Amino acid sequence: MDATSLAADHLSRYDALLRISKTLARHKTIAELFEALADELHAIVPFDYLGLVLHDEPTRSMRLVVLEPSDLVPPFVSKPVADHGPAATVWETQQGTVIAIPEEGELQPALEFIRSHGRKMTCWLPLTTAHRRVGVLIFGSRSSAAYTDDILAFMEQVAATVAIAVDNGINYDEAQRYQRALRDERDNLRFLLEVNNLLASHLDSPALLKAISEAVQRVVKHDHISIALHDAETGLLELHWTYDDARGLARSDVKVPLDRSAAGIAFQKGTAIAFRRPDLEQLGPDSAPMMKATGLESVCCVPLVTRKGKLGTLNVGSASPDAFSQEDVALLGQTSAQIAIAVENARSYEAMAALNAQLTDEKQYFERELQQEFSEIVGTSSALGRVLTAVRTVAPTDSTVLLLGETGTGKELIARAIHDLSPRRDRTFVRMSVAALPPGLLESELFGHEKGAFTGATTSRTGRLELAHRGTLFLDEVGDIPMEVQPKLLRVLQEREFERLGSTRTQRVDVRIVAATNRDLAQMVEAGSFRSDLYYRLNVFPVGIPPLRDRVADIPALAEHFARQCAKRMGRPVPSISDGVMDALKGWTWPGNIRELQNFIERAIIVSTGPNLVLPLHDVQPKARHAGATSKSMTLEDAEREAILRALRESNGVVAGPAGAAARLGLPRTTLHSKMRRLGIQRQSY
Repeated sequence: MDATSLAADHLSRYDALLRISKTLARHKTIAELFEALADELHAIVPFDYLGLVLHDEPTRSMRLVVLEPSDLVPPFVSKPVADHGPAATVWETQQGTVIAIPEEGELQPALEFIRSHGRKMTCWLPLTTAHRRVGVLIFGSRSSAAYTDDILAFMEQVAATVAIAVDNGINYDEAQRYQRALRDERDNLRFLLEVNNLLASHLDSPALLKAISEAVQRVVKHDHISIALHDAETGLLELHWTYDDARGLARSDVKVPLDRSAAGIAFQKGTAIAFRRPDLEQLGPDSAPMMKATGLESVCCVPLVTRKGKLGTLNVGSASPDAFSQEDVALLGQTSAQIAIAVENARSYEAMAALNAQLTDEKQYFERELQQEFSEIVGTSSALGRVLTAVRTVAPTDSTVLLLGETGTGKELIARAIHDLSPRRDRTFVRMSVAALPPGLLESELFGHEKGAFTGATTSRTGRLELAHRGTLFLDEVGDIPMEVQPKLLRVLQEREFERLGSTRTQRVDVRIVAATNRDLAQMVEAGSFRSDLYYRLNVFPVGIPPLRDRVADIPALAEHFARQCAKRMGRPVPSISDGVMDALKGWTWPGNIRELQNFIERAIIVSTGPNLVLPLHDVQPKARHAGATSKSMTLEDAEREAILRALRESNGVVAGPAGAAARLGLPRTTLHSKMRRLGIQRQSY
């Protein structure tokens, strides 16, 4: 080749080199540079194999990137500089070299890799800038005469240009990496701050879970989130609330074991762990029950630990099978302490709110109860003595007691006596009359209800069972319990468990049941209107309460007790009860029992304005209801006749006027005249 042609060839090469330099300068990232490098170099360098060995200063290793053919897979990802053969030599000496590859014989691994793909000649050139060594550029050719000295000299110029472009690309990628790291760090710090703010801004579990999900979503993408709390009594993890964008907040009652579940494994190991579906399937069907229901493919479980101990786990799920990188898991692990404190605070707040609600309910209950007047047990009859002996026998135990007797016999007073003599005396005694409540309200009143359980349930309510926890529940008129409620009451008696209306969460209760009825439960069992199993559970220790007609000896004491009680309430002096009036009271059958006697004495106090008790016989007294009632009715008439005569004598026969007999008896003058005519009282009588 003559000098003119050679000069023209060199000029063409350097024009191409300048053009390539400008082209490569437009590519910022290493990935873009790699895509353009092979195409641009083909115009000025002969090769059909192009490789790039990049040096990593922190690890002192070299990584091979095959640029052409692009389908070749390097024999390694990275190796120490000393183990990389010709590339290591060129990088250390900074001298380019041409290496012919023999067809046979043992070779260094890099050369063996190139030979295995049919290349016979290689050229190794250092990539170095004014600031640092970047790596080594490798050309390979199927021709054994591809790289002459003049081509090698030119290729060294090409390598210098490529080194600058590669160095710029590396610097750009590192700058981008630093920017991403700064953004991630900023987002992570913002996330940590948001989580920290959750400690004071959300004090109930549902709102807290939603807030946690929203905060986590900004740094770790997910589709589902839940909190599982450890139950020390059962040894299980319980999911009470879950949240996802599709369904929102949902109440859950899922329990999972510690040894066969993702949450349980993370809880026991005390470290955040990401699980894929194959990992979970190996654990068995209990591994992640929510995954099947929500279509999740990955889950990251983060243990929640406070200074009080292990609380539970935060479970973040995704529909992607490759969700939750190591960085995501580490970040969630970093926030576990703050989230655990927030969850613990929410639980403490809810416990205090529940306790406050219970105390409020108890206060309101006691205020209602205190408005009612209850008499102490009065009487010394043998019939009453047998009842009190039974009470003293059964009270120290926790056995269920069934009080049997007619209405108005004082069954509630006996129930209170059982409570007062029991080890539960310092806890709550709660009364509930089954007959006083409509069937629709009975279940809510007994078991309580959650907010939204039914129309009108605007707030949650504590039931009588919860109010009586560790105390005594007195169920009056238990024979009126509807059939649909009886199995639930039976469960309380057998298992000490129940659920509020509208809730799936089972609650345990420690309560003693004292039931009362005026109905024949055994006959109701035969008729099919009362469950036999419930009857046997209630009939552990039956106590029969005698009617007042079988306690005639107690009537004087009861009458005087009610007279004192009623007079004090009305602000009147306590009237005396004459022997005749007392005999009349003892002679009555009292079908309404003690309650009837109490009401009768109250009516007598109302109409008695003098020092003596006046019986309002025919005005208010019910008719006798048995064959022998006539003689007893006449006895009461005699008592009324005696009271009128006594008032006439004290008023010297004057009927009307302020000091007259009518005023003394608290009767209108016309009414007294009517009674006198009916009883045959004439002036000569007094």
